[in-house]
Amino acid sequence: MSRTLTIAFDGKRAANNKTGLGNYSRHIINLLAKFFPDNRYIVFLPKNGKNPQFQAILGENRNIEVVTPTSRFWKKFSSLWRVFGIRNEISAFQDIIYHGLSNELPLTIKKTPAKSVVTIHDLIFLRFPQYYKFLDRKIYSYKFRKSCQNADQIIAVSECTKRDIVEFFGIEPDKISVIYQGCDKVFKSESDSDTMQNVKRKYNLPDRFLLNVGSIEERKNALLIVKTLPILTEKLPLVIIGKRTKYTSKIEKAANDLGVSGLLHILDKVPFEDLAPIYRLSEVFIYPSRYEGFGIPIIEAINCGVPVIAATGSCLEEAGGPDCQYVNPDDGNALALAIERTTDKPENQDYRRNSIAKSKEYVKRFSEEKQAELLMDCYIGLENNASS
Repeated sequence: MSRTLTIAFDGKRAANNKTGLGNYSRHIINLLAKFFPDNRYIVFLPKNGKNPQFQAILGENRNIEVVTPTSRFWKKFSSLWRVFGIRNEISAFQDIIYHGLSNELPLTIKKTPAKSVVTIHDLIFLRFPQYYKFLDRKIYSYKFRKSCQNADQIIAVSECTKRDIVEFFGIEPDKISVIYQGCDKVFKSESDSDTMQNVKRKYNLPDRFLLNVGSIEERKNALLIVKTLPILTEKLPLVIIGKRTKYTSKIEKAANDLGVSGLLHILDKVPFEDLAPIYRLSEVFIYPSRYEGFGIPIIEAINCGVPVIAATGSCLEEAGGPDCQYVNPDDGNALALAIERTTDKPENQDYRRNSIAKSKEYVKRFSEEKQAELLMDCYIGLENNASS
């Protein structure tokens, strides 16, 4: 790299969200500060967040600065500051690259001297509008479209998301770079036996169980797994980890009607540090979501050494690779066959070993080093275009 860059981020999600977009934002800020420490990194926050993971990143990386609203007005209306009022704070920096990490840019970004990048995670609200409220769809559609139009470069987290951006917003494909997401390094490190046993006792986990991780909502389709439980030859418990929603009651009712409520364990508000041990304790990870922007839980499970079954129809094959199993999200019989083939029985050992080993090799392409290099290439390309 020929010279030091000044790279700014929208830090709202990093400082406040515990999962999803928060994890992605923290991951990007941390890995760039780690792999390219000579750059200057600015995190714009509407107000200081108390997320302990974000605070740890600030403590470990002295090359990260935090900027918050300075005027009394914008401190009071901090949620609007990141959309409109942030213009002055961005303009105070010379040769700055502003990266909107969570689908949006300030609406005034074109009135600043900054080059801009936006990461688009998914357009599920347009692909499956029935899962979203009308007003939310309209707001998301306006913000995401304007961000894609105003950005100098767009990052899509999968080829699937890139196709959706082209289709729904009419953006030229050359403006979009696909940079896959990785997962936190904690999923790549072994958990010691004491930690595993403590976590097992903490949540009263069964000795053997199927696992599903993700917000418990209709699109995620966990109900398919519940409907499959009665037709399995081995009555394995199902552990679902995620935020409880109205859909949770539907899952619990189905389990009760099917006579498998005793096999269903729903865990809400599981701390991040307990996730990797739970993955490693599980026998099979199942992710039957109808549509995703990418599917980070698949990569987390693979890195934890767990075989994966996922759904066809979106980008999950991109996340898991050819050695996971994929089934139609409406086909319970196909899911049952996939589970029977994957459980920890003597006749399945060769398949399990091969699937885990080859999948681990596949997800190396989502390494932190690769992601950091691709992001920096994107930033440097913008800088070079600006100076040419």
